[in-house]
Amino acid sequence: MIKVIDEGIILEKTALEFENKAVLNPACIQVGEVTHMFYRAVSQQNISCIGYCQLKDNEVIKRFKKPILVPEYDYEKNGLEDPRITFLEGTYYLLYTVYDGKNALIAYATSPDLAHFTKQGLISPKISYDEAEDIFRESKIRERYSMFEMLYKEKSGRDILLFEKDACIFPKKINGKFALFHRVLPGIQIIYFDNFFELTVEFWRDYFKNLGEYIVIDPLFWFENRNVGGGCPPIETKDGWLIIYHAVEDTPFGKIYHAAAALLDLKNPLKVLGRLTEPLFSPENFWEKNGVTDNVVFPTGAVVRDEKLYIYYGAADKLIAAKSINLNELLTEIKIIH
Repeated sequence: MIKVIDEGIILEKTALEFENKAVLNPACIQVGEVTHMFYRAVSQQNISCIGYCQLKDNEVIKRFKKPILVPEYDYEKNGLEDPRITFLEGTYYLLYTVYDGKNALIAYATSPDLAHFTKQGLISPKISYDEAEDIFRESKIRERYSMFEMLYKEKSGRDILLFEKDACIFPKKINGKFALFHRVLPGIQIIYFDNFFELTVEFWRDYFKNLGEYIVIDPLFWFENRNVGGGCPPIETKDGWLIIYHAVEDTPFGKIYHAAAALLDLKNPLKVLGRLTEPLFSPENFWEKNGVTDNVVFPTGAVVRDEKLYIYYGAADKLIAAKSINLNELLTEIKIIH
């Protein structure tokens, strides 16, 4: 059994207008002794933006009183959500979900120093679920992909765009290419590209025609019977890419979000080397079971310090908490299960 240590609550909402409803789902990156945290901050008007703080040994040592990124364009007018951050070849890439009140898409910003970020715009395609379903049928992927297409069309209309969330990039190029972890419900996929300008609608359409070849993780176990989705950016280890992802269980009493783990091949991340058959952790504390959305642990940031893996997650869509695990123990457990 893996010993998961509860590090408790790390960050809660304040009276500041931009974060007076909730803080959740942080991006985290370690630089020296400091953990830089970029978190989703939600106002009472249900508009999200990206807040920032610094941690040392899980204690907040600095916290900005203003967000670092706010909605500016129509496609993000209802919020910037769920950031993930990666450092690659001298640049910090902050990916996040943008929401216009109907459509959820992926956008990103870059920074040379974690202090100044430049928005780079959308990278996910403006392809409707209606069109995507036709493409998916060609690609011969599981019927469940079409099920979510029907669900979202019924809920939001035929013109709703393909729902894209949970995106991050690998901290190293794979065979000279960027590798983007993303989610088309109900699974997790990887798309490879040479530069971000390539990610046109035509590029995505061609990719979707062969989507089955790029699925890394599909729902498999009892605790992920609805869907899985990206969590923390991939962590390079001696044994492979460690993936901490979220899994959603459908129950008669509603959805339960769990944290899960898998190990991918370093040279070919589409090859799964091992995967936990039980959740890494689940909602257990009162503040994980009760909040804006009940029964949610949603891991989005992870750092390694002194051979311990610290996982930062949104708890019940209300606050940010952390767990820690001995990294080698976790890797050993995943390999044994495989």
